[in-house]
Amino acid sequence: MEKRLEVDIQLIVHATEDLEKILATFKETFDIDREDFDMQNLTGHFENPIIMLHAKIKKKKAQFFVKKLVASIPKEQINTIIEDLENRYDDSTLYLRIGKQSLVKGEIVLSDREPVKIKIFTPIYKQADIEDTFTRLLTQGTI
Repeated sequence: MEKRLEVDIQLIVHATEDLEKILATFKETFDIDREDFDMQNLTGHFENPIIMLHAKIKKKKAQFFVKKLVASIPKEQINTIIEDLENRYDDSTLYLRIGKQSLVKGEIVLSDREPVKIKIFTPIYKQADIEDTFTRLLTQGTI
């Protein structure tokens, strides 16, 4: 039996970006439907409209997302995450940021610029197991 897995995805869509294209990318790449996202209309600093997208996926959909994500991130970036793992998790949650623009272009790369923020949660009860669990997740796509 696999452990419980939850994925939380958050990103901002600016007025100059194509919301439909971004949503289509999530559907094509990760099988995340438009209905999986909560959309919040906000106003930016200069009164420009922005949309906050937030999705929380669980069970098989979360497992599929993680496997696809890990398989798509370049190996050298996976190694970078693993080397810096202690700075990328808190308790049972792994934090990643991937580039929104590169995702729309069909590439998944780590980026802090205009990121898609991803939180991957799985219950880990022993502190000593955290790094091993997340290393396995990043190298095998499973926990």
